[in-house]
Formats: sequence, C-alpha cells, structure tokens
Amino acid sequence: MARVELEVLESPQLTGPEASPSVPLEALDELWFQVSGTVCNLRCNHCFISCSPENHSFWFMTRETVRRALEDSVELGVKEYYFTGGEPFMNRDMEGILRDVLRIGPASVLTNATLIPPRRAQALAAIAESSPYTLELRVSLDGVTREMNDAIRGAGAFDRCMQGVEELVRVGFLPIITCMRSWPEDRTERYLEGFRELLAGVGYDRPRLKIIPPLLMGEEARRSRAYEETERVTHEMLHGFDLSELLCTRARLVTARGVYACPILLDYPSARLGSTLAEAASVSAPLSESACFTCYVNGAICSNTSSSQGGDR
Repeated sequence: MARVELEVLESPQLTGPEASPSVPLEALDELWFQVSGTVCNLRCNHCFISCSPENHSFWFMTRETVRRALEDSVELGVKEYYFTGGEPFMNRDMEGILRDVLRIGPASVLTNATLIPPRRAQALAAIAESSPYTLELRVSLDGVTREMNDAIRGAGAFDRCMQGVEELVRVGFLPIITCMRSWPEDRTERYLEGFRELLAGVGYDRPRLKIIPPLLMGEEARRSRAYEETERVTHEMLHGFDLSELLCTRARLVTARGVYACPILLDYPSARLGSTLAEAASVSAPLSESACFTCYVNGAICSNTSSSQGGDR
C-alpha cells in the first residue's frame, strides 16, 4: 500500500469551497512521450485530446529532444518508456527514437497500426532483435467488425489496422490490442470473444486484449456525454486509497511544450508541471480534473496493464 500524502492546491476550476487534492511522485517508473503531439492521420470521434491531421496544438518531438529527456531519465531511475500521440509513426524520427530508447530500457508504442506496411514491420522487428530490451506495440482497434470500428475511427481504418496487425504478427510481435469500451459493461466477455475470433483470422491466436473505459472529454464528450460535476476525486475518497492505482504517482509525460502529469490531461494547463523532467518530477500532481476520476475508479488505464479493473485479458 502506497503511503498517502495529500497536499492542498488552490484550484480555480473547482466551484465549491474545497481545494483539490494532489499526490506526490513516489518513483518515476514510467516516462511517456507525446512524440507526434496531437497530429494524427485519423480523426476518431472518441479521441479524448481530439487528435487529427489539423490539430497542431502540440507538434512533433525531434529525436534530439527525446534523446535529451532519455539522458535525464536514466538519473531519475525510469524503468520503462511509452510513446504516444496522435499517431507516433507520423513522426519521421520514430524508428531512430526507438533505437535510442531501446539501448536503455523497454519501450511501448501506442499506434493505430494503419501506417505499418511490411517494410516498417520488418524494420521494427530488426530494431527489437538488436536490443536487450522489449519493444511492445499497442494497437488501437475499436470494433470487432468494419462497421463498428469505422463508425468511431473513420472509413477504411479497420482494414488498414488489420493489415498492420497481420504484418506485426508475421514478423513475430504479439501486439496488445486495445479497445475503448463503447458497449454496456455486461457485454464485455462477448466482445472479447469476438476480438479473439477476428484476430485468429490474421494468424494471431490467443491475442493480448486490453479494454479501457471511455474518457468523457474531447471528442468523446461530444459523441456520448461529458463528465458530471460530481465526477471528481475528493480528499475523502483518498483516505486509505492505494495511490499506486494512479499513474501520476509513478509517471510523467514529456511533450514539445513541457512536462505534464499524465497523457490523459494534455489539454489542461493544471497538468503542466514544469519545463524540464527534473522540475516536473519534484512537483505533486493535482487531481483537479474529472478525468482523474476515471483513473481513480479503473486504475491506471494508460499503462500496458492496470493495477485495478483494466489489464490484459
């Protein structure tokens, strides 16, 4: 059980008399990179940071910028690295960045797999084979049928994703297939079985599957609903709570515009904790946004495995 230490931060985003709780960084185990900013080749209607080809709020990170953060991370004891966006493989430096990071630790790339032709799959396999550390590919697929997925991710996304998954499996990867739960929770087992049947069709037997809850922000707030004002983390909710359930107690996100508490809160100024990794590592993370409530209820949903209700199945 992690030690509970709470600080009070004045939060102008709260309308009530209470200030929001904050939590310290217990250890910087995970380091995330918003390596393609908010730029994506898809325009998904559930994206919690509204990534698209036109969203340039956060721009690509250069290989040199990532390399400097990696050097700092070694001194801070980081154990694993994650790369997200947008779509990471839109960054032309991505393969070089992976060569750099896999010299010092394991890495995971969160991708929609639509930009993984045979040449790239083979290059990724070669990069992984030359490293003593593991390279994971986490592929977003939001339906067991073309119609279900493309209603969320856009026309043609399903076929291109499945082709990417097939190429990854062919060269030896076991990608983590990640899906936002867009159905009633009691139907999850049925959809898991549907994913297993679908993926078996491209040679991926006994696939690794991760179902995550919706984040009611960005495009998803428009597609379904936004958070209610009551869906927030309070001081009382944290009494006796295992803080290791919260990603911000063990991770930070590096972007081209500073360091943030976690990848979910990229659009929120309250989550920007500093200009450098060292600065952000010394600052407690405020739990002032409603998205923190989803992490509280479900565990750290961004990691490859969650410590609560999420995780591989």
